[in-house]
Amino acid sequence: MAFSFPDQNGLRYVGEDLGLELTQAEVESYHEYLKELTPAFRMIEKLPDLPPAVKYPRTPGYRPEGADNPHNAWYYKTSIKGAPRGKLRGKRIAVKDNVFVAGVPLTNGASVLEGFVPDTDATIVTRMLDAGAEIAGKSVCEYLCFATNSATANTGPVDNPRAPGHTTGGSSNGSAALVAAHAVDMAIGADQAGSIRMPASFCGIVGHKPTYGLVPYTGALGIEYSFDHLGPMADTVEECALLLEVIAGDDGIDGRQKGVRTQPYTKALGKGVKGMRIGVVQEGFGRPESEDGVDQAVREAAKRLQKEGATVDLVSIPWHNIGSALWLPIGIEGSYQNLVHANGISYGTLGEYSLSYMRAISGWQNHANELAPTIKGSLLTGEVLKRHGGRLYAKARNLVRRLRTEYDTWLEQYDVLIMPTTPMTATELVFEDASPKDILHASWGPLNNTCPFDLTGHPAISVCGGISDGKPVGLMIIGRHFEDATVFQVADVAHQQQK
Repeated sequence: MAFSFPDQNGLRYVGEDLGLELTQAEVESYHEYLKELTPAFRMIEKLPDLPPAVKYPRTPGYRPEGADNPHNAWYYKTSIKGAPRGKLRGKRIAVKDNVFVAGVPLTNGASVLEGFVPDTDATIVTRMLDAGAEIAGKSVCEYLCFATNSATANTGPVDNPRAPGHTTGGSSNGSAALVAAHAVDMAIGADQAGSIRMPASFCGIVGHKPTYGLVPYTGALGIEYSFDHLGPMADTVEECALLLEVIAGDDGIDGRQKGVRTQPYTKALGKGVKGMRIGVVQEGFGRPESEDGVDQAVREAAKRLQKEGATVDLVSIPWHNIGSALWLPIGIEGSYQNLVHANGISYGTLGEYSLSYMRAISGWQNHANELAPTIKGSLLTGEVLKRHGGRLYAKARNLVRRLRTEYDTWLEQYDVLIMPTTPMTATELVFEDASPKDILHASWGPLNNTCPFDLTGHPAISVCGGISDGKPVGLMIIGRHFEDATVFQVADVAHQQQK
């Protein structure tokens, strides 16, 4: 619809909505001047948009059913072939359904986006294709990526291939399940509270949340600009490191990318941990939601690293527990503002804006009753926080600097920090007929160890650290900013010990 400026009565109503008491003379005066801005706005409407070019041919693919989708982890299957050679030649990769793949439908796990088809590729999709990869399809994700219980996607629950009947985690649940089932070689996940690492933990695979800004977010749907991350998921540390080598680096578009430093991540593998210093963060253990078997498995993994020649010490970072509290107003009010007041994007940020997505998401309020309980809960709480003037969001953002300093202080003394990725192993699936309380508890309960590092931007990886009650245990390794290679170096040893 072409831009149009309201008449004088319409402008008066706009003022009343803003709480402005305008006299008739003021309305006339404002209208006389402001209506003259219309030609500029209409000129912008007529100018061509400048979306990134789509380089490789493809067909949309299809929605798999039944035996073609045994864990319900595929949203769409396709086959987009990239360059004939490169680091990823022969690798089949699943892309989380919040990442744009031109011509292939995207829902971000949400019924309100049914029918939306991106017209561009995300930067990382182009990079993977340039490196010889095949995009095998889109993996299911939680409803608007705001859950971890593996049951909120509009396509239904995703079953855990390594613990049937249990959650795959989230929100990158489909990506984790496809890797765990060996349906693909690698997958792309997104992480705002642990959404790469939590499903990696529950499925016993490798999932890496890179340093904030290391991987361009261009062409992916975010939750909150200050902690959106994209990263690799795979069955081995080597494959994760290889995929990160391809997708990392400044793209000149995404404003999250400041002072980006890439490394040859695969060259960090095989070096061992002899002489390295590792801090075991005691606040990551013994939480109210912790399982004894998980804590014990991670402690045993730390002892194995010590036997490999590392110095392993117990350290205390009380602010780690404060970090998960800080995430709440930032994550909840940030996502509320993004959806309710910003057409699903972050105003005022540097980046690529998808006009087609903004049109697709703009009608969500006409289908508000379709929203998942995790979204409804976030909207309700976000509105309450907004009515408190945004003070908690602002104060939490200020306190993140202290949280980052607390970790950095210990990372000056230690090469990496470790703790359980999730305090528990995969829990039983919670289905959509459960109460909102049960769904919220199942969804937000596992994120207390992971979400602080989304706020601070430190690189963090989850590898299988052992088995408890027949289910995988996630070991999380955290490093210094842009020293992701060091994280891979330690992860490689820990992962080899579990083979």
